[in-house]
Amino acid sequence: MQVLIPSKIVHQIITALNLAKKREIGGIMMGEHIDENKFRINEITIQTHGGTLSSFIRSIKDFTEPLRSFFNRTKHEYTRFNYLGEWHSHQNFALIPSSKDTFTMEEIVMDPESNVNFAILLLVRIGQSGYLESTVTLYQPGRKNTSAEIIYE
Repeated sequence: MQVLIPSKIVHQIITALNLAKKREIGGIMMGEHIDENKFRINEITIQTHGGTLSSFIRSIKDFTEPLRSFFNRTKHEYTRFNYLGEWHSHQNFALIPSSKDTFTMEEIVMDPESNVNFAILLLVRIGQSGYLESTVTLYQPGRKNTSAEIIYE
């Protein structure tokens, strides 16, 4: 799978990370299916509370309305525009999903009410060079988690 990240999304994340300093932040990602196994992140939410130096706890109430608005703007074309997954920072740690990250993502894809056939986890941090460093992990029901390719646009 390829995940395209437009420069406007990169700038949003970098700005939020700079404001948060060492504290973990995150949100959800909404995007577009643009080709077979290729998705573009179109929008993200940024939850600035619920994070410490070593963890991030997402708040469902912080993404319900942005997700509803995204679906309304995209005319509920779920096969083209949909929820892609979650993102959060690992400013103080390796860009590898923790066991808690993996548990949360597997819970999302295994929940019959979520109605998703995959979800991605984007982990980010600002590197020593000042540029965004990131990894993406793909989660699918009944399959082993795998890395996805990131393409910066």
